[in-house]
Amino acid sequence: MQPTADFDASKLARSLLRRSRQGALATLMPESGDPYCSLVNVASHADASPILLISRLALHTKNILGDGRVSLMLDERAAGDPLEGARIMLAGRAEEASGEAAKILRRRYLNAHPSAEAFVDFKDFSFFRIAPSGLHLVAGFGRIIDLKPEQFLTGIGDAEELLEAEQGAVEHMNEDHREAMNLYATRLLGAESADWRCTGCDPDGMDMQAGSATLRLDFPERVTGAMALRKMLVRLAGEARGKD
Repeated sequence: MQPTADFDASKLARSLLRRSRQGALATLMPESGDPYCSLVNVASHADASPILLISRLALHTKNILGDGRVSLMLDERAAGDPLEGARIMLAGRAEEASGEAAKILRRRYLNAHPSAEAFVDFKDFSFFRIAPSGLHLVAGFGRIIDLKPEQFLTGIGDAEELLEAEQGAVEHMNEDHREAMNLYATRLLGAESADWRCTGCDPDGMDMQAGSATLRLDFPERVTGAMALRKMLVRLAGEARGKD
């Protein structure tokens, strides 16, 4: 089934990867090869690939350590019939992170799941990133398509300066610019007023969260540096204030 011409599958897939906080993780049982499915919390890397914080005591982690092949189902959590909402099945390999890579995953995961601070340092917990091999997107009639990683991941090879400045920008927005965050949500994204906070920035946009609700603010053009990010956020705040 071919998608309709006005359908931006890549944008929707990236949005689901950025906004999702829970998903169904499928792993393989080492002895039998049977599939095993479990509910997990997720966050996203700067390139949009999924991040997991999982315990070695959990069966899904034991499965991954034996065979890293996994799939992850994410959906919009739409009201009413969930089958009417968009969802993706992402396939790939779950890779345990260490050193500097683990620090980056930790930071982004805790921004999305601050309650995980209570157990993140337990010795049995580790961070894993799913390196995607592809995904299958279902978003309604005429909107079913397979995508390759380069079609839904965000390129970050030229954005080292931005990524180094990201956490400082997140903290600055949350400490000093909550009004602007609410304006982005209500006037640019059509959401209800709430205690919106920033959970991450990347070259393509900013992730926002209020309780269990999440939003994705896409930038009109890529930003790869700290100053460019600041100018973009000021620009978008001005556009938001200009809307009635």
